[in-house]
Amino acid sequence: MENERFHAPAQCPVCGADMVVTKLRCSHCGTELSGEFAPCRFCRLEDRHLRFVETFLRCRGSIKEVERALGVSYPTVKNMLDAALTALGLDEKPEQRALREKEERSEILQRLSDGEIDVDTAIEALNQLKGGK
Repeated sequence: MENERFHAPAQCPVCGADMVVTKLRCSHCGTELSGEFAPCRFCRLEDRHLRFVETFLRCRGSIKEVERALGVSYPTVKNMLDAALTALGLDEKPEQRALREKEERSEILQRLSDGEIDVDTAIEALNQLKGGK
């Protein structure tokens, strides 16, 4: 238990404000550094978003592989990706979103054409795109 490490909470458990790192310590030589340090963007992710990002990276960005790894549908993977992007503060501008959605529609239809997904899955994915997720 002595070497067990935990993630620092991103929000104060009392008031909900952002927490800051104020002290760092080298586990090898004991050097300590005090100040006010902003945690990295990924350190602030909830565990569910962090697990998704790790899986997404392990699958080298292949949504099809993420579907298999997590045992979820295409629309679920897209929703998880959008949630992780939002949590990271990487939301898109409206014109970027419109272009991405057009590309996603084409990808869904291509996957349907290739027999990778069935009609019901394609309809569900297209409806989620149309519904704004």
